Formats: sequence, structure tokens, C-alpha cells
Amino acid sequence: MIHRRLRALAAAVVALGAAGCNAAGEPTVTATATTFAGALSRHDGAGACALLTDDARRSTESFDRDCASQLATLPDPGAVQQVEVWGDTAQVHLTGDTVFLLEFPDGWRVSAAGCTPQGDAPYDCEVQG
Repeated sequence: MIHRRLRALAAAVVALGAAGCNAAGEPTVTATATTFAGALSRHDGAGACALLTDDARRSTESFDRDCASQLATLPDPGAVQQVEVWGDTAQVHLTGDTVFLLEFPDGWRVSAAGCTPQGDAPYDCEVQG
């Protein structure tokens, strides 16, 4: 499911790249990404998990480890460098990571993190959902 969403997001990035992005959502996307990165830098897995989509949170719960334990092991993603928003999807480049977010009625949630580009293929993400 996430690979399908990331492919769709990657296609949207390519298709909308020249068209620009939605600046109205940028401050809230930046705030969510900054809060998420801050939680990871403090190894606050519970705080980071609270910002994930339900699907992303479930994807971290494997091998008898809960979400908080899994996210507490991720490296510090660094500061926000670039934010791109397309409707209800966003991509945030941090110093050491790329995260993807989706907008829900209650706000923006992280749908993928620990992502590295794979050339023309979808990003490879440690957390995805």
C-alpha cells in the first residue's frame, strides 16, 4: 500500500514540479516535520509515533517491538531544509532524511520517514504506511 502511495506521490512530484507547490500548507507541514525530527533527535519514540499515520504506526510494530521502541532507534534527521506541498501530500527534506506527510482532518501526519532516494524508483523508507 505505501509503495503505491509513494509511487503516486513521486508521480505527483514529477508532474507538479514545474507547477509549484501549495504555500498555504507549508507552515503546518514544516511544524509537523520539525516536531517529528525533534522527537527523533531526543530518541522520544512515543512522541514521534504520535505524529505518524495509523498505517505507518502499524508498519513499525513488528518482531515484538512497539512503535516507540522502533522509532527511538532512528538517527537524528536534522533540520528542515525544503518543504514541498501538493494538496494533501507533502515531502520534506531534512538535513539527514526525507519524510512524506499526508493531511487528515485533524492535521498533517508523517506517512513515511527514514527515506532515501532510489533514482527513478520510489524512495526506500524505513517507516512507511
